Amino acid sequence: GIFTSGAWEEKSDEISFADFKFSVTHHYLVQDSADKEGKDEVLEDVIPQSMQDLLCMNNDFPPRAHCLVRWYGLREFVVIAPAANHDAVLSESKCNLLLSSVSIALGNTGCQVPLFVQIHHKWRRMYVGECQGHGVRTDFEMVHLRKVPNQYTHLSGLLDIFKSKIGCPLTPLPPVSIAIRFTYVLQDWQQYFWPQQPPDIDALVGGEVGGLEFGKLPFGACEDPISELHLATTWPHLTEGIIVDNDVYSDLDPIQAPHWSVRVRKADNPQCLLGDFVTEFFKICRRKESTDEILGRSTFEEEGREIADITHALSKLTEPAPVPIHKLSVSNMVHTAKKKIRKHRGVEESPLNNDVLNTILLFLFPDAASEKPLDGSSSTDSNNPLSESEEYNLYNQFKSAPSDSLTYKLALCLCMINFYHGGLKGVAHLWQEFVLEMRFRWENNFLIPGLTSGPPDLRCCLLHQKLQMLNCCIERKKARDEGRKTNTSEIYPGDTGKAGDQLGPDNLKDMDKEKGEIGKSWDSWSDSEEEFFECLSDTEELKGNGQESGKKGGPKEVASLKPEGRLHQHGKLTLLHNGEPLYIPVTQEPAPMTEDLLEEQSEVLAKLGTSAEGAHLRARMQSACLLSDMESFKAANPGCFLEDFVRWYSPRDYIEEEVVDEKGNMVLKGELSARMKIPSNMWVEAWETAKPIPARRQRRLFDDTREAEKVLHYLAVQKPADLARHLLPCVIHAAVLKVKEEENLENISSVKKIIKQIITHSSKVLHFPNPEDKKLEEIIHQITNVEAIIARARSLKAKFGTEKCEQEEEKEDLERFVSCLLEQPEVLVVGAGRGHAGKIIHKLFVNAQRAAAVAPPEEELKRMGSPEERRHNSVSDFPPPAGRELILRTTVPRPAPYSRALPQRMYSVLTKEDFRLAVKMKIIVGDI
Repeated sequence: GIFTSGAWEEKSDEISFADFKFSVTHHYLVQDSADKEGKDEVLEDVIPQSMQDLLCMNNDFPPRAHCLVRWYGLREFVVIAPAANHDAVLSESKCNLLLSSVSIALGNTGCQVPLFVQIHHKWRRMYVGECQGHGVRTDFEMVHLRKVPNQYTHLSGLLDIFKSKIGCPLTPLPPVSIAIRFTYVLQDWQQYFWPQQPPDIDALVGGEVGGLEFGKLPFGACEDPISELHLATTWPHLTEGIIVDNDVYSDLDPIQAPHWSVRVRKADNPQCLLGDFVTEFFKICRRKESTDEILGRSTFEEEGREIADITHALSKLTEPAPVPIHKLSVSNMVHTAKKKIRKHRGVEESPLNNDVLNTILLFLFPDAASEKPLDGSSSTDSNNPLSESEEYNLYNQFKSAPSDSLTYKLALCLCMINFYHGGLKGVAHLWQEFVLEMRFRWENNFLIPGLTSGPPDLRCCLLHQKLQMLNCCIERKKARDEGRKTNTSEIYPGDTGKAGDQLGPDNLKDMDKEKGEIGKSWDSWSDSEEEFFECLSDTEELKGNGQESGKKGGPKEVASLKPEGRLHQHGKLTLLHNGEPLYIPVTQEPAPMTEDLLEEQSEVLAKLGTSAEGAHLRARMQSACLLSDMESFKAANPGCFLEDFVRWYSPRDYIEEEVVDEKGNMVLKGELSARMKIPSNMWVEAWETAKPIPARRQRRLFDDTREAEKVLHYLAVQKPADLARHLLPCVIHAAVLKVKEEENLENISSVKKIIKQIITHSSKVLHFPNPEDKKLEEIIHQITNVEAIIARARSLKAKFGTEKCEQEEEKEDLERFVSCLLEQPEVLVVGAGRGHAGKIIHKLFVNAQRAAAVAPPEEELKRMGSPEERRHNSVSDFPPPAGRELILRTTVPRPAPYSRALPQRMYSVLTKEDFRLAVKMKIIVGDI
């Protein structure tokens, strides 16, 4: 079995011979170095390896090898063939010239590797060759016929050819060893149908299933991925005279064959649902049209009075009106426009019908089902067991979105719309509705469901980050508009100083700031989005608070300040100079940012250059949040100093040491760290410019109105192609999860490895902002291949009835057999026709034969025309063999009776299309 299990390698080169280009290829089986050394020592005393392999019967019918390996049983050879595919050696004189050249070359070099020359057209696979050893020569000859002579269709006729070809001078001929293989093909599976159920498109909309189907991907092949089953029945060791096979009678009954092996022929590129789904979605990435171009009319395009109403929408907002102003919001005007467009166009022109659209929107926004939209938390279910699993966290590697998020669901819905409902127009329509829903939620303070709370997650795709940013804006606006109040003492009972000690110094400030955002008082926040508080002027500051004098410790000036914006006391810490308790201030949260905004900011900072002025300006731009926190701290702690602020904000930068004072007592003395003492330190500069202004009166670090409008504009201008690019990682993520889920049901080890490779490959490709189309196509192709393998496994399990086995042992054997069929070129059937798998295969053939027997009488007569086919028709369990292979061997002296006895071999293959004989004849060179 080494010809199949071993590794074959080849080396090629091109040569010119009489101005004709030839390709020379060396094919060889890789052998262990130990074997090679042992053989090299005794090489001169024995015949060449190719001649030794003649009598070896262990590699007679290799399932996967070069045709010359199968025909001549070689493990090393060289092939000389015309380099161009259209060239061929057709004339006999050219063939003889090449053969004589080969013979001379072998004789001159002492090379013992067989050399073959390919003659005739390449599709015929005709080779002639020669091998030379010490005093021995082997001729490799071949016969290839399209029509088979009747006398050569059975064993007795082929024995006659072999014996006449040998021309043995001995009167009692030595016995001929025979190996026979018949191959039977099963194409008609009958009741063993392909188990794939087609998707029920009607059930995808409404009905019992409802919108839940929109969260699932289809899976499986649309056609049977297994097209044929090939059964090879083999008699490996027979001797002439033991068996009879002629044109009248044959002992070769496949049921009695000692060896059975099976291979399956897979359908070429079977159509797979998941692969088609993802491929069709990927095609959108190459489209150029905008949403308006696809839908045919602009959203605001109307006629007559209607268009006047819309174009004057903004002026109407400024005029006194009897109706409340919020009724004429931009969102309402857009919705009105949309209704008029639908009325003008007619419902039948809408890419998505209302049932489909409503089902999808309900699936994406489940909170819309209740009469009151949920105040709801935007965070996903924290108790979800999937959250910590490897499958869930794939979005980190793929830069997609969590599998329970709105972005992920949107990707699946767009995929399904593209495939089943309206194609590209349907995608554009749904996206338009989605953008309108985002606008509606922003203006009415409804949180977007299916998004985790907090700032944008930079591990996710940009579209997901934009939706999270919009949610942040809605949260801020909602909190400001509602004037929410929270009792800080109820939220944070106990001594916070201890908590501060347990936490790391870097985490402490973040924790305190988080508390501040939740617990701050909102009484003084303005209801107007356009009103911002500016810092007080220098003169007002000097008049009002005397903070500058406070640095010098002026008690009168400090006493005149009133503390504002306090959250709670910071443990037992006190201010260094006046001993007052240190209070944690209410602070503003830093502005959340998406990755494109961060990139823009970094570009602006980079353009400032490396000069001292540029570096200073860069530091000021980056310290906006620090300045805001300093101002809040000063307002909450009148009379404080920079050291007090550092002790709260960055404890590591305040170093305390035990020293002995004048009285000899051990006391703690603290000072700022070395980096805080650097001249022109940004912290010192910011502290000097900071004014005591509480957070509620500061200019907002995060302008939610402006940021929300930027996000809504970004969403509105996205073309379907841009949208598909954003969501493709989510679709690939979903496809990989689906493949993993289906593989878990089948448990195929080879598929597990391929899925790991897909994940590794995808994580590398998808992390780049604009991955190449070719690499994306490779990923989709890999996913489709895995889907086809799983579909083949299911097809074979259905055909072999693994689920119907009552005995556990038989079931395991069958599952192992099916697994081997998927992974190996040919699988040995344990017990041949009497084993459990063998009986099932026999039954498959019997059922196919019974179905074929119900054929019209004329066709029956035609099929039984030849004696060969009439003879096989009597064995009703199997059809006539599609291929017959025979190998005849013997050892005889040639050319004279006293010559050294050498092995001779003839291989014959007979199929419906052609007949081929491959003969190896050896002679003693010295006797000629």
